[in-house]
Amino acid sequence: MSPQAQRVTVAGRTLSLTNLDKVLYPATGTTKGEVLQYLATVADVLIPHAAHRPATRKRWPDGVEGQSFFQKNLDASTPDWVPRHTIRHRHSVNDYVLVDDLATLTWLGQTATLEIHVPQWRFGRTGDPLPPDRMVLDLDPGPGVGLPECAQVARWAREIVAGMGLDLLPVTSGSKGLHLYAPLTGPHGTLTSDDVSAVAKELAQHLATEHPDHVVAEMKRSLRTGKVFVDWSQNNGSKTTITPYSLRGRAQPTVAAPRTWDELDDPDLRQLDHAEVLERIDRDGDLLAPLLAGHLDRLEPTPEHLATFDRLETYRAKRDPGRTPEPFSSGASRPADAAPRFVIQEHHARRLHWDFRLEHEGVLVSWALPKGEPADPDRNHLAVQTEDHPLAYGDFEGTIPAGEYGGGEVTIWDAGTYDLEKWREGAEVIVTLHSERRGSRRLALIRTGGRGGDDQRSWLIHRTKAQPGEAAVAGPTSAPTDPARAPRPMLATSAPPAELARLDPADWAFEVKWDGFRAIAEVLPPDDAAGRAGVRLTSRSGRDLTPTFPELQALGEMVPAEELPLVLDGEIVALDGDARPSFRRLQQRANLAGPRDVERARRRVGVDLVLFDVLRTAGVDLTDHPYTERRATLERLVSPRPPVHVPAGLEGTAEEAMAESRRLGLEGVVAKRRRAGYAAGRRSRDWLKIKHAPTQEAVVIGWRPLRTGTPTEDPRSAGGLLLALPSGDGWRYVGRVGSGFSDRVRREVVTRLAPHEQPTSAADDVPAADAAGARWVAPAEVVEVQHAGWTGDVPGEGSLRHAVWRGFRPDSAPDRVRVE
Repeated sequence: MSPQAQRVTVAGRTLSLTNLDKVLYPATGTTKGEVLQYLATVADVLIPHAAHRPATRKRWPDGVEGQSFFQKNLDASTPDWVPRHTIRHRHSVNDYVLVDDLATLTWLGQTATLEIHVPQWRFGRTGDPLPPDRMVLDLDPGPGVGLPECAQVARWAREIVAGMGLDLLPVTSGSKGLHLYAPLTGPHGTLTSDDVSAVAKELAQHLATEHPDHVVAEMKRSLRTGKVFVDWSQNNGSKTTITPYSLRGRAQPTVAAPRTWDELDDPDLRQLDHAEVLERIDRDGDLLAPLLAGHLDRLEPTPEHLATFDRLETYRAKRDPGRTPEPFSSGASRPADAAPRFVIQEHHARRLHWDFRLEHEGVLVSWALPKGEPADPDRNHLAVQTEDHPLAYGDFEGTIPAGEYGGGEVTIWDAGTYDLEKWREGAEVIVTLHSERRGSRRLALIRTGGRGGDDQRSWLIHRTKAQPGEAAVAGPTSAPTDPARAPRPMLATSAPPAELARLDPADWAFEVKWDGFRAIAEVLPPDDAAGRAGVRLTSRSGRDLTPTFPELQALGEMVPAEELPLVLDGEIVALDGDARPSFRRLQQRANLAGPRDVERARRRVGVDLVLFDVLRTAGVDLTDHPYTERRATLERLVSPRPPVHVPAGLEGTAEEAMAESRRLGLEGVVAKRRRAGYAAGRRSRDWLKIKHAPTQEAVVIGWRPLRTGTPTEDPRSAGGLLLALPSGDGWRYVGRVGSGFSDRVRREVVTRLAPHEQPTSAADDVPAADAAGARWVAPAEVVEVQHAGWTGDVPGEGSLRHAVWRGFRPDSAPDRVRVE
């Protein structure tokens, strides 16, 4: 096959397929083209088990012997037609792909996505998450056991679950163990993710109690030797499991393959590869088809509900097909994966108005807009809901005869497709329209009327401030600065270098990734006799940094008085002898507040403030303004001189920016979408950060004294720190860091951790070898380490490899630490 791009049409979508002869599985010689052929053949059975679920992808761009990475977010190169849904997590906002059609599955194969992981719940028709429709148990064999032992545990589990009215369906995972699925229907269909997790945990613990020599239900890896670990945690609403029929990124192209219970009795039970799975599908169909009963039980609306009414009954009752040219048929059926359509028709009836219609559930849901679509986010327009119209009405233009219902001239003012963000029946609809004629825009419809009569037809249509690809301009009514609290900074999302290479410089600007403490700088009006403006510095965790860095008060002399109060975003850095930011030098200025301590440290290490954004000026909020406008405003407002800087961006392409950053010995690059607003307090994909070496923030939960080369230890110096990350309501151990410390820092660490001592570990999964001799502390201090990746399949769910100390992060808070 040619390495050149091949244009193909799949399910009505055009894709470019490249490098089809590239070998992704060297052990078997399986190529990318063969992977795409497998996905095309297996699509009919894979997609029903993955559809409408937010998918986490694991990609191997260089094949299974190369580096892999998990990807939740859609990147800038994702085709517009790929179905997606946004989820706002505690510390980030992610746009997930929905594997709802063959074109999307093919696109995933083109991006070298070998593994597709999904949760046990689906999105409903309104875009809201539904209750879980299945329960899963992951049987993971520990050292010394394998699939036959997993099969025995599966049979024990099946006996117990049968008594609960559930039937388990086995799947060999394609990796090491077994997955057991149960569809949740009937009374089980009302359970929440927490409910299902609790049931699964109780089941796992019961198995461990009944068969203590064979089963373990605790997360500690040290307990798994010679046993099967029954992992119940994948029923958590935020966890995922490899989707049935997905390939695995192993040495050979094995598959998460549904099996029969008879097969589990085979002492030579093994994992199956993709060719064997295709033969089984051709012979047996989908052995996991009963699992679909779980989500079919949740279809909205149910067939029974649909059978109780005809949504076009009112439309037809108001019209005579012999007197009006308006369509009466429902309209031609469209592909299930086609993007829904909208139309806005200009209607010169008794009064001029515009009819706004959205394709939904087989009809055009319709509103009359007396003043048309609003163009100003500060002005809402009335929307009166009318009867549903047939789909064929979306193409209607013509004259409705005088005397007939709606008599007058109808023309199409705009038409296209839309993305559905929310549909709460009879209450709220949020959509993003896409049209060649008038571009893309985001609109919200909100019902304002009461429960009965004409009132319930009254809605408002609103143009949101946040718009696709751009930000709305704030008007003169923007909120003034809150003098009591600084805004939280916008945070960038980590991205691999491969994604950076696909960013178009016309749409993205590139800046240096500064290696320091993030700070919001507020320049406040003078409040003393000398008339000096005051500068307040606040970390991203909300900590007051003003006393720690007094030299940065100089910023107050570099901005016009008429622009105060002014809120700026930047980074506090300590430069080394080569004028490069040094995080180690900055550590000498951290956590100091006493004037004497600050002055003594300041004589050794000075700091600079690098500014790169402006949030407010003269009390007017600029966060809704595009990045390019805010950047121009910053350069106009600040007349920098040391220790304050407003450095220029990096010129050229993304690759050139990354190369220049590396040449200068800097940490990396931040890419910023030129037309995006400032999402204060949120992590956004409008800012992408790419580092030359991966780093990770973590929380200290313990330390081990330094060994002095003899059997004795030095309790005044830390030999290593034990690290954890937030996990649910607790903490999860992620490994140790023992290198990168100077002798002075080892002693300072002990002094710093002393006030936080406690008798036990905050995390219950610390291996015995790491816990031996540890001194435990409350999870109060955040640190940063450089590392060489994670030991587990999922970033953040294994342990850090080869962690090297970088320093404390006083600008961060323990509960806000997340996996990079």
